[in-house]
Order: sequence, then structure tokens, then C-alpha cells
Amino acid sequence: MKRIAITFILGAALPALADRVPLPANAPASYQAECGSCHMAYQPALLSANDWRRTMAGLKDHFGNDAAVDSPAGQEIASFLERNAGNASKLGSAGEPPRISQTARFVRKHCKISAKYWKDPRVKSVANCEACHRGAAEGNYSEHDILIPELRR
Repeated sequence: MKRIAITFILGAALPALADRVPLPANAPASYQAECGSCHMAYQPALLSANDWRRTMAGLKDHFGNDAAVDSPAGQEIASFLERNAGNASKLGSAGEPPRISQTARFVRKHCKISAKYWKDPRVKSVANCEACHRGAAEGNYSEHDILIPELRR
């Protein structure tokens, strides 16, 4: 009986865990300082190691901005991202340049979101995770914690 109860509890928790992508505890301060100064410091698991390598190699023109960092910090950040990257076979291609919003996981989770919401003044961009997901910075992307009422399921 105890085994059945534990199995049921774990089974009920799995959907919630699928929307948790926490920032690893070993995140270097340089990651938050450099990357988090312009946008949310995205969880490394949202891109593959290869996509992070390409992203770090292209920081001179990072979506129209020069986001280059000094060599020691850049090496520390790159190493952290690659060590904690997501599974390439589950994420799929992130395009060129790599974009989290082009991964198969992102597309699957957001395929029913109308284009009008990406242009909504509350959202502004597909890259602005925190506009919809109140716990995005902590890695909580649950559809039950969406900030925009029209998007809650």
C-alpha cells in the first residue's frame, strides 16, 4: 500500500517537475553579472552545449549588441554553460544565431500562443520569459503560474 501511495505521489508531481529548469547552484557570479545585466540569466539547460558555444563565440554581435566579456569571465561563463547545458536531442536545433525560442521544446510548449501576445506591450518579445512566467528567473515555467490571465490554461 505504501509503495502504491509513493508511486501515485511521484506520478502526480512529474508534470510540475517537467516545467522546472532551475539555475544550477554552481552558477558563477560572473554569469549573473555579465548576462543578467541585460536580460534574465537564462538557465543553461535551455540550450545545448553546442548552441552555448556558438552563442559565446558570437558575443561581439549578440542580437545587435556588443556583449563581449573579458577572457577570464568569458571562459568561466562558457565552461559553466557547457557543463550544465541541455540535451541536444531533446531540445533540437536553436537556429543561427541560437535562440531558445527556436528549440523544439520551446516551440512545443508555446505552439498555441497567438502571435499577438509576443507583440503585447506586457510581453514585447518572445525572449522576455519573465513577462509571462513569474518564476522564470528561478526556473519555474509552469503554465499554472502565468502572469497574463488570457494565457492561463
